[in-house]
Amino acid sequence: MGGKAVATGKDRQKQLAREHHERQMQRRIEREQKAKRTAIIGSTVGVVIVVGGIVAAVALLGGGNPQTEAAASPTASAQESATAAPAAAPKPYDAKTGTCDYVKDTAGGQIKDVGLPPKEVKTTPAKKTMTFKTNQGDIVVELDNAKAPCTTNSLVHLAQKKYYDGSKCHRLGSEKFPMLQCGDPTAKADGKSQDGSGGPGYVMAEENLQGATYKRGVMAMAKTSAPGSTGSQFFLVYGDIGLTPDYTPVGTITKGLDILDKVNKAGVIADMGDGTGAPKQTVEIKDVTIAGKS
Repeated sequence: MGGKAVATGKDRQKQLAREHHERQMQRRIEREQKAKRTAIIGSTVGVVIVVGGIVAAVALLGGGNPQTEAAASPTASAQESATAAPAAAPKPYDAKTGTCDYVKDTAGGQIKDVGLPPKEVKTTPAKKTMTFKTNQGDIVVELDNAKAPCTTNSLVHLAQKKYYDGSKCHRLGSEKFPMLQCGDPTAKADGKSQDGSGGPGYVMAEENLQGATYKRGVMAMAKTSAPGSTGSQFFLVYGDIGLTPDYTPVGTITKGLDILDKVNKAGVIADMGDGTGAPKQTVEIKDVTIAGKS
């Protein structure tokens, strides 16, 4: 999900192919110049990230828009669809008023409308516990509410609305792009469908990017190549990914890395051409709960 970015997958065809290639080449050059360190992985549908010189799944980490890039971890499959930026770019968290900005996603794609999250948020408690009950077991993430309040608030909203219930993680990376991308409620994860284009119908600004790294155990949000395109898709990192700090690191996996390792070992149904694809071992989210001391 070509150069590997974590993106969602809506317009994954003409624009995907064209922009995908351009981004991959651009990122690849940048990466090699900065020092051939960790291969960067792209996400499905959106961002062009090169994994260790491999211009693979660039748009892998897209999430929620026409192929949202799974930016940081999950090598977003080549869903790097050039999702047009929202008509009104969402504003970052306003500490003075304690409010977040969620705006309509105009990029297109499949929408599961559960309304907008409340704009008023609190940065306390600093941490919240998110539990994904899946068919493979529980995956628990400690959300950084203090540093990513708007993203955390959105996840709480989606969890309460049962948005993720019944959804399947649609994109699995590889040794070069070790991530599992989830959060598209319309994904079939069958190795045949153009997954990665589903979203909640709204987007928000990216957060907590200062010094962001995507190491084993990080949960980050997928997006398209455009700023302010974070939606509902996310990726769980089970290795180290050399992505640029463009994807919101929202939390740390405290339980369930063994599940990701097992799913990774099973491999993908079919390689999308960038080293990523739908996992052979299906990961279906049954229920999501978020708790935190007030």
